[in-house]
Amino acid sequence: MSLTCPPLTVLAESDWHAQRRAHEVRVSRWTEPHQIRAARGEPHPVYDFLFTYYAFRPAWLRRWHPGPDRALAGASARDYLRWPGYREIISEGNIAAVALEAKALPAQRHEFLHWLRGLLRTMQTRPAFFGCYGFHEWAMVFRQTPEQIRHNAYPLRFAPAELAQIVEAAPLTCTHFDAFRFFTAAAQPLNRLQPTRADTAQLEQRGCLHANMDLYKWAFKLAPFTPADLIADCFELARDIREIDMRASPYDLTALGFAPIPIETPSGRSEYERRQREFTTRGEPLRARLLTLCDRLAV
Repeated sequence: MSLTCPPLTVLAESDWHAQRRAHEVRVSRWTEPHQIRAARGEPHPVYDFLFTYYAFRPAWLRRWHPGPDRALAGASARDYLRWPGYREIISEGNIAAVALEAKALPAQRHEFLHWLRGLLRTMQTRPAFFGCYGFHEWAMVFRQTPEQIRHNAYPLRFAPAELAQIVEAAPLTCTHFDAFRFFTAAAQPLNRLQPTRADTAQLEQRGCLHANMDLYKWAFKLAPFTPADLIADCFELARDIREIDMRASPYDLTALGFAPIPIETPSGRSEYERRQREFTTRGEPLRARLLTLCDRLAV
């Protein structure tokens, strides 16, 4: 498909410096507490996930990049020439600037780009499913000993036998492979589907909390070509989802300020579905922006 390249927008040095500072301030409220906890050796069962499972370092999250089709004016912009894809240009009016070229995306990343582009397009049209009710975290502790449980520094809300009964009666309908692969061996056969890595594109759907969290992963995998504000927006959504994800888990995290969402009850399942629908709505424009970026990079 032939794409028309948008015109280059040149940002004045004072403007892009202000945008960069605003980005750094925004993400510091997420990165600094994590780094302080890490320096103290204090694990956090909710927020660490955003920096461990998602392997994008806090320092990388703080870096500001404008994205393609935006040029940075001023002598300080030459600092960006150390990053791949940037080149120095002379824009209209003989203004020296540095721009990130979409066509500079390395050839070895195009296979992933086209896979992601197809996934995002498919997810835009596939109906969202809201019937899982967040039982994946329960399936991850199903019939495990206390020593095997991941966050065993925190109590479970039910005794093992009662928890097992809840899981066995639950509608296990997980469509997301990267959640399903952490189910215990005893829990996996209980799931209606048996997702694999290979069939991700056939099963991934917009109602899944983890699929919406993964918008952050897809955004940072295209860095530095992804505009920093898009990465930050996706991170913020992932962080909000993670809180609900763990509130709906079998762990008792009230000591950390997270009231449980009791999905073992009809009212809890209703609340979870309401949150699911809200996150799906929030994810739509982010997915559309990612798809637009993919289209732009597929030159």
